[in-house]
Amino acid sequence: MGREEQIIKERLKKIEELRKQGIEPYACEFEQKDKAAELHAKFSKLKPEEKSGYEASIAGRIMVVRDIGKIIFAVLQDASGKIQVVLQKGETPNNMLEFFKRYIDTGDIIGVRGEVIRTKRGELSVLAKKVEILAKAIRPLPEKWHGLQDKEERYRKRYLDLIMNPEVKDVFIKRTKIIDAIREFLNARGFLEVETPILQSVYGGAAARPFVTHLNALDMKLYLRISNELYLKRLLIAGLERVYEFSKDFRNEGIDRLHNPEFLQIEIYQAYATYEDMMQLFTELVEYVAKKVLGTTKIEYQGQKLDLSKWEKLTMRDAIKKYVGIDVEAMDDKELKKFMKEKGIEAKHDSRGWLISAIFEELVEPKLIKPTIIMDYPAETTPLCKEKRGQKGKTRLIERFEPFVAGMELGNAYSELNDPVKQRKLFEEQARMLRKGDEEAHPYDKDFVEAMEYGMPPAGGLGIGIDRLVMLLTNSASIRDVLLFPFMRPKEEGEKAIEENKIKKSRDKK
Repeated sequence: MGREEQIIKERLKKIEELRKQGIEPYACEFEQKDKAAELHAKFSKLKPEEKSGYEASIAGRIMVVRDIGKIIFAVLQDASGKIQVVLQKGETPNNMLEFFKRYIDTGDIIGVRGEVIRTKRGELSVLAKKVEILAKAIRPLPEKWHGLQDKEERYRKRYLDLIMNPEVKDVFIKRTKIIDAIREFLNARGFLEVETPILQSVYGGAAARPFVTHLNALDMKLYLRISNELYLKRLLIAGLERVYEFSKDFRNEGIDRLHNPEFLQIEIYQAYATYEDMMQLFTELVEYVAKKVLGTTKIEYQGQKLDLSKWEKLTMRDAIKKYVGIDVEAMDDKELKKFMKEKGIEAKHDSRGWLISAIFEELVEPKLIKPTIIMDYPAETTPLCKEKRGQKGKTRLIERFEPFVAGMELGNAYSELNDPVKQRKLFEEQARMLRKGDEEAHPYDKDFVEAMEYGMPPAGGLGIGIDRLVMLLTNSASIRDVLLFPFMRPKEEGEKAIEENKIKKSRDKK
């Protein structure tokens, strides 16, 4: 029998013994009057060996136990932090002392009532008078230094990760504060938070493969939304001039450092605005959130020092000039293709705009470390955007921008197309691409075009990837570090895939 199995067996036996004594090891309630952090703040001036006279009532998980005979020291962890619990002969009732010694293990959730004191060594503590078991842990916690170290296992068992690594919890506290700060910023500017459907009969608003599902009640195919854009634009048509939504979106695409199949973004729409207005909104929002959550716009991300109050603005053409050293407008399509072949770059489609976009993505994006706004994209890259006003040159451009920091795209924005005739033609073109096998092309949304025919005001739209913004503001290297439950291959399947890969490699060598 392994050590863990032995511990489980011993703890199950303790549960049985407790119940025989009429003690329920999984309590219904406990009056938790105090939190660890509050007690530390309230009694920060308490001197060593001094008693406060205050009876605290705390609850939490036992992380460490040191039993040295007549005195027991334990570390209790609640949502706010840690505090020491002391059980001492002559101070703690004997039955409580014996109860703790016999039945309490690390990992157990307990309730403690007792006086707040500071020990001889200066540790703020609760001198226990009464201890109640609230939830008996059957499995032992991982050892602090030898237990939950594997990243994959930490993502898979996030509950243990949060118990054992308090700094992980801090990331998710900041995540909530970031979202709260965004709401505060937008609400103060007259934006209305709304909700739109997640299940859609026609998906749209982005270039992505959808997840497909089925509604049994109506026997029809449905899609998990890839974006909420087209529904928010319907609200602009309805007369709601400033709207936003924190949108859980789903895209059936690759999983890597920056991508998870389920992710959170915010989409913001403002009537009578352009992409220049949305640039200003975006930069002001990021600056506001950074100051609100971190107290500064100057941050460090993965070793890079950045200032989120200073954004360089470049057209895509100028960015390629700056970082690649070529002028795409001075090159014809044949020259672009030759350059791409030399660099080993492949484009999604064969048109000029897609060629330029592929060069940018491959050779420029990774170099955009300092906060940078890239604007004026080729028209082919989205069917939902207005064309650039007063443009000249070989490449048709649109009024679109994307912000980049640390080689990472944070969002997408444009002056929204509001001409229903043009929109219909662009949707028809996308539908043809979809039929030809482009799984990321935009399907034709007849209802949306009909809505546009009633008149949609000129507007600016902005989408921001919340997970990536949280990564940036918490110095997290991967999107999985800022998602409480990132998508993971089931463990059994993962182990099977690893084994099959080993067998394949072995065969290949032969």
